[in-house]
Amino acid sequence: QVQLVESGGGLVQPGGSLRLSCVASGSIFRIYDMDWYRQAPGKQRELVAAITSGAGPNYADSVKGRFTISRDNAKNTVYLQMNSLKPEDTAVYYCSANIATYTDAIYQRRTAYWGQGTQVTVSS
Repeated sequence: QVQLVESGGGLVQPGGSLRLSCVASGSIFRIYDMDWYRQAPGKQRELVAAITSGAGPNYADSVKGRFTISRDNAKNTVYLQMNSLKPEDTAVYYCSANIATYTDAIYQRRTAYWGQGTQVTVSS
């Protein structure tokens, strides 16, 4: 019923920039928080940035000052602007969102959805 689709990953040199996008589609009543996670080879998935309507964004310490999360509620889209990229930022980046469908709204519940991931590689 709900899909999240990421785009914008790729190969970039250290110090470069990339902008990731994630679009949510389907029978959406309301989107609560929208988040970006990443998972590097051999490591656990970690929260990179999160944004909730009406509240300020939150960032992992490792990306503060370099990454910016934003959302366009009209387009059900969340972005991650990544600047000053480092080799240690290399990972698969996943979009996640807590969403209530029209059916969920009746029961006052929400569900966490995940995108398929997009690869970001920072290398010279």
